[in-house]
Amino acid sequence: MMRDRVRALLGDVAAGRRTVEDALTQLDTAPVEDLTFAQIDHHRALRQGYPEVVFGEGKTPEQTLQICERLAAHGDGFLVTRANGDMREALCAAYPAAEADELGRTVLLRRTGAAAPIESGALIVTAGTGDLPVAQECLVALRAFGHASRRVADVGVAGIHRVLAQHETLRAARVVVVVAGMDGALPSVVGGMVRVPVIAVPTSVGYGASFRGLSALDNVALAVQGRADSGSSFRFWRPVRCETALFDEARGYLAQVGLADKVETVAGNLSHGEQRALELAM
Repeated sequence: MMRDRVRALLGDVAAGRRTVEDALTQLDTAPVEDLTFAQIDHHRALRQGYPEVVFGEGKTPEQTLQICERLAAHGDGFLVTRANGDMREALCAAYPAAEADELGRTVLLRRTGAAAPIESGALIVTAGTGDLPVAQECLVALRAFGHASRRVADVGVAGIHRVLAQHETLRAARVVVVVAGMDGALPSVVGGMVRVPVIAVPTSVGYGASFRGLSALDNVALAVQGRADSGSSFRFWRPVRCETALFDEARGYLAQVGLADKVETVAGNLSHGEQRALELAM
């Protein structure tokens, strides 16, 4: 339940428009609702100003729909991120007023009586066109929180003149969200151009530090071998005993970053967070 709804409810009690018992009925819902596969935090909005956001990735459309039904029943609407096509279709069928965004992979159902988003000076900047899905997700999330924002796309540092040409737009912003691929160079450039907060959002777009067709173990093993062979020719062949020690060391690094169970997984199939962990292991 949103804080403004609680405030209005208490105001009604104080003004005599609602009885104490009626108010208690509205407030007596347990803070956590158990769906067996999910624990819904119904008091998130009271503590943080907005209901729990539903992360769709890894959930089935049926699970996502059930969670959203319980959130919507409390009158606060819902926001689903990383929603695939089946999820978007199921949610929009159940809630015709919901707003589905294919690019941002989101579904937003505004709460009853929600005010229109206001212009708050937020600017979202992307390094490349491939970063647009994450940038659009950010734009929709800001809209859900009541903030209208602007977006500037494809101004990465490979063509530095592109971001320099946006100097006035950047200076006019009150906060800048920079969505950039694996190199992460653009946030530093933007940070040097403005005197407002800059929020850097890394994405899994780009080539990264790993070979996406090799397993996590092979990637780290190559990195370990490369460090050992620094200053000499890079050797892909080693004696069996050395190779065993090499892979044992690589497994140790993967375990340190929480990827012990992903040693045989192809790097390209790892999640964004796991790819970042893999790069740390390397």
